[in-house]
Amino acid sequence: MRSSRDVDRQIFRVAIPAFFALITEPLMLLADTAIIGHLGTPELGGLAAASVVLGTVVGLCIFLAYGSTAIVSRHHGAGDERTALGLAVSSLWLAAGLGVGLAVITAGASGPLAETLSSSSRVAGFAQDYLVVSALALPAMLLILAATGAMRGLLDLRTPLIAMIVANVLNVVLNLLFVYGFDWGIRGSAAGTVLAQWLAATWLVTVVVRRARRVRAATRPRTAEIVDAARLGVPLLVRTITLRASLVLATLVAAQLGDVPLAANQVAGAIVTFLAFGLDAIAIAGQTLTGRTLGAGDAEGTRALTNRMVGWGIATGIAAGVLLAAGAPWLPRLFSSDPAVQDALVPALLVVAAIQPLSGVVFVLDGVLIGAGDGPYLAWAGLLVLAAYAPLVLAVGWADASFTWLWVAYGGFIAARLVTLWRRQRGTAWMVLGPARSEGVGA
Repeated sequence: MRSSRDVDRQIFRVAIPAFFALITEPLMLLADTAIIGHLGTPELGGLAAASVVLGTVVGLCIFLAYGSTAIVSRHHGAGDERTALGLAVSSLWLAAGLGVGLAVITAGASGPLAETLSSSSRVAGFAQDYLVVSALALPAMLLILAATGAMRGLLDLRTPLIAMIVANVLNVVLNLLFVYGFDWGIRGSAAGTVLAQWLAATWLVTVVVRRARRVRAATRPRTAEIVDAARLGVPLLVRTITLRASLVLATLVAAQLGDVPLAANQVAGAIVTFLAFGLDAIAIAGQTLTGRTLGAGDAEGTRALTNRMVGWGIATGIAAGVLLAAGAPWLPRLFSSDPAVQDALVPALLVVAAIQPLSGVVFVLDGVLIGAGDGPYLAWAGLLVLAAYAPLVLAVGWADASFTWLWVAYGGFIAARLVTLWRRQRGTAWMVLGPARSEGVGA
């Protein structure tokens, strides 16, 4: 039996590099929010509306990363490198096809989408400008998801970390140059992010393909594997739809409340996303190590890792909450020059801070069950949680309540997720041993 110290070493060998790689993506959003926020409140509102669309499109495809991590880690744990990398390449082909199709759809529908999610016609104009340009980055974003997921499954956290750090630095430099140097406004911010995302995508895809060739795995598109990857991703897609639907509902309610709440919601959402990605480092360890230990047939090791990661999820959640509460009075000034936006943000951020310990446990358990291939259960649980959350968030709009109550409703959303995930992990139905998981298990 392994000691707690040995288990911690396993967790942090994955979690620490995963943490720094994960926070680079929301740092891009925070940088865009800060740069655009000082252009004006309508511009910030436009970014809020556009970000929901882009976040929803990319978020719905998160199964490319999660599914790739789960299946690659299982085959890697079983010692079958060739199959692992062959499946990784198939996920890249799936990502490329989906990315091109979704880019065309997003650009074509940018006008109606911007109008629906915006609080005024001026805000909608900025949102559409950002969406049209940013659609060019969608194939790159999906390729990054698939490649990063595969590398996590192979326990290579270093390559995605370096690639995303470089992309993040480039994003900030280009955004400042295009927005303030060339005076391109919100379009300049989108253009800088597009170039940064394509740099990271090219880098990561090249690494995966080279490794596949090294073990003589197929790199040409194999229709059966691509279709299979898409089919197995359906439960995770449903799970993600429920998560994104909750964010879209919150944005619609914020837009109904006015320009200031919508702009404040963009800042609060960016900060919450940053915290979520940071806390998700333990969840990534859960995905990677759970798939690896189950693939190796180690049920006892899987349970020990799960229990230990839950403890670390609580600890990191408390730390995140304390830091956010301490920074709540001054953080809003970094993202907006509007005193009304700043005043709306402070109490909302304190509510978010109080929720973080629960979030830490939720993200860990979510990662463990994804790593176990328990997508069908996660899909059904997501639907139940959305059904519980929708009345809460819609009540804020119906009552015309203050912006803070929007984030109190978010606390109910996290609590509902915790109930469904905790109930599942207490049992053993999700702990299926072997290199692959049958389709129906966990339903």
